[in-house]
Amino acid sequence: MDLKEIAAISGKGGLFRVLKPTRAGVILESLDEQKTRSIAGPQSKVSLLKEISIYTLDADGSVPLEDVFRKIHEKYGDKALPVDGKSDTPALHGFMSEILPNYDQDRVYSSDMKKLVTWYTLLVNHLPEFFEETGENVQAEAEEPVAGEEKAAEEPKSEKKKASKE
Repeated sequence: MDLKEIAAISGKGGLFRVLKPTRAGVILESLDEQKTRSIAGPQSKVSLLKEISIYTLDADGSVPLEDVFRKIHEKYGDKALPVDGKSDTPALHGFMSEILPNYDQDRVYSSDMKKLVTWYTLLVNHLPEFFEETGENVQAEAEEPVAGEEKAAEEPKSEKKKASKE
């Protein structure tokens, strides 16, 4: 399971699994006990979790939400978090500073932190295989740049051939 298959809909609480696209939108299934299915039409703002990131003060400017979830899971595992979606702002800021010390406090609002905590809890409870696969995905991604470096090494050779033909 990958975060590109999980979505949040503006105006609706919770997370949804993207099942398949239709002409009228996208078929979604809620990530809870009910597993209700619905169609998100073109007027709905559907955001895939894979595309969401948290603002930081470092050179990159943001950290993907997947990496933040991974950091939370490394620290807390399947245990309950010290905060929840109804915690007060100072507690949420303390939690974020613990997980992501360089987050941008001016651009990351308490509502964003509440969503982060709520979404993490939903993923741990209803999609634990996401965290099991995360380790495998990290290993696969670590191997890919090596293959990319080989291709990069081959490209100059082909450019030399082109240059010699001209």
